[in-house]
Amino acid sequence: MIQVKFYHLVILLALFTFSCSSGVKNENNELKLNTSDYKVQSLEYEGKTISIRAFENISYCKYPIDTAYQKMNIYIPEAYFNGESINGYTAETAPVFYPNQVGGYMPAKPATFIPEDDRMQMSERPNTVAFMLSKGYVVASAGARGRTLQDPNGKYTGKSPAAIVDLKAGIRYLKYNDSQMPGDANKIITNGTSAGGAMSSLLGATGNHPDYEPYLKELGAAEATDDVFAAQCYCPIINLEHADMAYEWQFNGVNTFEKREWGTPNVSVVDLTEEQIQVSNDLIAEFPSYVNSLNLKDKDGNLLTLDEDGNGLFKEWVKGYVLSSAQTALDQGSDLSSFSWIEFKDGKVVDLDYVSYIQYMKRMKTPPAFDGLDMSTPENQEFGTASIDKQHFTEYGMTHSKVDGATMADEQIIKMLNPMYYIGDSDANTTQHWRIRHGAKDKDTSLDIPVIFGTYLQNHGFDVDLALPWDRPHSGDYDLVELANWIDSIVK
Repeated sequence: MIQVKFYHLVILLALFTFSCSSGVKNENNELKLNTSDYKVQSLEYEGKTISIRAFENISYCKYPIDTAYQKMNIYIPEAYFNGESINGYTAETAPVFYPNQVGGYMPAKPATFIPEDDRMQMSERPNTVAFMLSKGYVVASAGARGRTLQDPNGKYTGKSPAAIVDLKAGIRYLKYNDSQMPGDANKIITNGTSAGGAMSSLLGATGNHPDYEPYLKELGAAEATDDVFAAQCYCPIINLEHADMAYEWQFNGVNTFEKREWGTPNVSVVDLTEEQIQVSNDLIAEFPSYVNSLNLKDKDGNLLTLDEDGNGLFKEWVKGYVLSSAQTALDQGSDLSSFSWIEFKDGKVVDLDYVSYIQYMKRMKTPPAFDGLDMSTPENQEFGTASIDKQHFTEYGMTHSKVDGATMADEQIIKMLNPMYYIGDSDANTTQHWRIRHGAKDKDTSLDIPVIFGTYLQNHGFDVDLALPWDRPHSGDYDLVELANWIDSIVK
């Protein structure tokens, strides 16, 4: 009798074990793309009809924290289901374009094929998703949590590193479902602007890094990798713990700023206070040592350094990108004659008065530009925690804080939002291909931040296409033809 009971016990244990393992397997199957759940959408673009299969509102992780944002849209040209090719691509070879809509570190919904608030024909105003589909790419866009989100109990759910973790989970979903859908998930090109550009740079730099693994496991991300093939970064707001000093290195001495009324086009010019000018002087003094610590080199191997006054080869290196930008604009037919501070010779841009150029740009932010002493910036809020809305993330901000009881963000969290730390890290599968664009009139962050990033990547052997488009303010997706040409050049 005892033997019979033992036998039954063994059977029950076996059944329990099978049930548990089956449960895990079924959970994984929840992340399989349902290939029969789609809508056919189409519209006219450049005289042709774009017809696609739209797989929308897909949950890309098993345990979403915010179902309104942790979802994905996937758009696939109908041609690939019919054995046809587009732009030389087939269902097996088409790259996957992965745009995010993160801005200001706010929560972001996934991009759509036909924006709900804009049913215009694409000939009137191209939509990035539609444009990339017309080039033969599969387009997949994931939403992401942001700094303002709270659950019903008041717990903050979107602070750093939530957004980058969500976007990584989206990448893993695509790779997990690579065999279920047209497109090559080993050819994912990520794209974003501003804080979204920061996310794109992080996706490119931090592929498969163990720093993010606990967060991905918590979400129930698919069992796959999250490295990408290439990264397009428009005006990335990165390197935040050094961005204040970089901003003042650029704008120190420009003692007025353009104050904008939120939600209106109204702009007024306001003088910096004596205290703010002192803060600017403090911060600019810290920048040379940071630049020099990076051991940046130009293409000839010369060290790009700054002296104590903030002058040196690094300054000339940044200036060189501005000169190149002006020359490109001139070659494309732009009239630059109104810029009296540019020097021309024989139809070429040969020099410019850098001080006059910075004054022409105009300061947009007061010092400190990012880690506000009153903790009023979006970045202060981004570095909050589940229970703390805003925190400092620089030593200067914390030391000079005007907020009683102010706290400092965790060092590891600060690291995880800065792609610079992962370049050259053997635990990171960093993409080889980079395209970085920062407008030559973009003052949301300083020019030196993207130049430092691009140069640092180049020094580590990566393929970098870096430019500062002339007279371009803070913006993205303005050169889609050129972007698609770049994608084709690296994929084909």
